[in-house]
This record gives sequence, C-alpha cells and structure tokens, in this order.
Amino acid sequence: MSENLQHLVDLLPQLGEGILVTLQLTAGGAVLALLVAFTLGFGSRAHTKWARVPSRVVVEFFRGTSLVVQIFWLYYVLPLPPFYVELDPLACGILALGLNYGAYAAEVVRGSINSVAKGQWEAAIALDLGPVHRMRRVIMPQAWPLMIPMFTNLLIQLVKGSALAAYISLHDLNFFTNELRDRTSDTVFSYTVGLLCYFVFAYLLTLVMNAFEVRAKSRLGAGPSLREVLRLAPVQTKADVGAATPAPMVTSQLPPTPKGGGQHE
Repeated sequence: MSENLQHLVDLLPQLGEGILVTLQLTAGGAVLALLVAFTLGFGSRAHTKWARVPSRVVVEFFRGTSLVVQIFWLYYVLPLPPFYVELDPLACGILALGLNYGAYAAEVVRGSINSVAKGQWEAAIALDLGPVHRMRRVIMPQAWPLMIPMFTNLLIQLVKGSALAAYISLHDLNFFTNELRDRTSDTVFSYTVGLLCYFVFAYLLTLVMNAFEVRAKSRLGAGPSLREVLRLAPVQTKADVGAATPAPMVTSQLPPTPKGGGQHE
C-alpha cells in the first residue's frame, strides 16, 4: 500500500493535468450545451415549421445516437473527404459533449417553459407585452428554477461522459487513472482513486448548482435567500414566528352580572 501511495504522489503533476483537461471539457461542454439547449428548446416551441421541424430532428438525432460514436465520428470521419475538417482533440470532445447533452437539455427547456401556469401567459398578454418581453420578464424567471435541478443532473452526466475523451488521446482524469494502474499494477487502488476524484469533482459542481437554485427561488420569493441558507443560525419562517408568539387571551365583553340573581328591583 505504501508503494501505491508513493506512485500516486509521483503522478500528482499528471493528476493536475488530467483534472485541468476534465475541467476544460466540462466547462466548454456545459457552455455549448446551454447554448444548444436554449436554441433547440425555443426552436421546438416555434409556431413555424421551418424552425420547429429542424429543431426536433436535431434533438432526436443526438439523443438517439451514442456519445462514443459521436466522438469517434467527429474525430475520425470529419478529416476525411468530403469534409476535410480536422478538429483538435479537446475541441472535438467539447463539441461532442455540448451537442449530445445540449439535445437532452433542450427538452428540459421546452418542458419547463410549458410548465409555467397558463394564467401567467394570459396575464403577460393582458399587460400587452411583446413575445420577447413576455418571455424575459414573466415566463423565464418562473421557468428557470424548474430547469436548474435537471440541468444539475445533466451536468453531472457530462462530467462522467468526459471520461470518453481518453479514447481520442486526451490526457484527462480517466487517462490518469489508467496511467496509475499501469504504474502500480493495482486495479483496485487505481480505479478507487479515479472514482473518488470524479465524485469530489461532481459533488463540488452540485453544490454550485444548488446555490444557483436557491438564488433563483429566492428571487421569486419561493424560498430563503442564499445568505440565509449559509448562515449558522436557522432561518425563522413566518410559521415559526406564529408558533412562538403566544395567542392573546380572549376576554368576555359582557357586562358583569349584578348581585341578587341578576334582576333589578
């Protein structure tokens, strides 16, 4: 075990490089996926067929094909005729991750917007807001908190999917795990280190996304603010205030009963 730890210490520079590549794949893929998600999500809701049909075709194509095949196609097929487009391995990985997970996220955007109550749409129309202002000021502020939990799940999936980039010679975290296995000849130790690294990375991203969710809900008045969540003292809600305040004693307002049986002489 001590020899394995020594090999791990010796490979720490490679670990840093692998984490950096994984971070680049995650950040680049997430930004591209977000752009693809909103483009295809709004396109899928368009009233015109020239926008709705191509959006649906692209979404179903990338959802219905394997991410591994997409990476290999972009890396090995695009340089061939008639395309003659040769991508850098990092750019290829970002493009494949962004298109694949962006197609899934497009359904999140479409479903969340459709989940906004019909009365909100009618109220925005009654206020004579145009389509852009209606979406930006009324619909999206309510749909965005619904999107964040599902975006978080897709982001974690994207982090794990970035491990496939090792197949196109990228020295990411998965590549480091294989290097550690070759150096130590200990499969259990090497892949356990890889699992823990991916878990820590994904958990940190989850905390960040949870903070975005709390902030989005707080802006709608649907929950405590981020500052209240992070404070050490518990957040006191209106229900707590009502429970802590003693109920006022009810006193009778009837006049006192006179002596002598209550009858006046």
